Parts: sequence; C-alpha cells; structure tokens
Amino acid sequence: MNSITPAQLAQWLQQAADPAQPDALPVVLDVREPWELQTASVKPEGFELRHMPMRSVPARYPELDRHQPIACLCHHGARSAQVVQFLEGNGFTRVVNIHGGIHAWSQERDPGVPVY
Repeated sequence: MNSITPAQLAQWLQQAADPAQPDALPVVLDVREPWELQTASVKPEGFELRHMPMRSVPARYPELDRHQPIACLCHHGARSAQVVQFLEGNGFTRVVNIHGGIHAWSQERDPGVPVY
C-alpha cells in the first residue's frame, strides 16, 4: 500500500494529475463519520473532496472511478489504510493512504483544522 503524509499531498496531486484531462481532479476520500466531518474538515484545494464513511464503502465504492487518483483520509490513518486495501482489492490502482490523517493534516498543512 502506498502512503503519503499531508505535507506530501501537493507533490502527489501534481504527479497524479492527468494532462489529458485537466478538469479531472484527484479525489481526497474522507472516510470519517459525519460527526467527525462536522468537527474538522479540509478545504478542497487542487482536489475533489468526497465523503464516504468507512462502513459505507463496501456498498458505495462503485460510485468512485477506478482510474481516478484517490487519497484516503481519516482521523489518524488506520481506517483510511483499510479502505485503501479494500479499494486495491477491488481493482483500484491509483490509491494512497494519507498517513497520520486529519490530525497530521492540522500539523503539516493547515493549523486552522481543529484537532480532536
């Protein structure tokens, strides 16, 4: 499984961008629960932000494009790592885990994101 830190996200976004489809943004898939999303969320800058709680992924993953780059995000990185493994097992090839989750995001990218 590939992992990146929040600090590495900008570089990953550049590498993941498809010059043939400049309007197709990579996805940050937030797999946290709705209450967590209300507590702290990230700003979609250079990516599409999608919310799909981890427990809903087995039923909802067909909503995702298998060829679109996806970076999975949770609180600390454990749930998102499980989602990455699930997606890879279902044919997704351009998926990474955001190691450290939104907690690390607050420390490395945006201190305005609340820590909980």
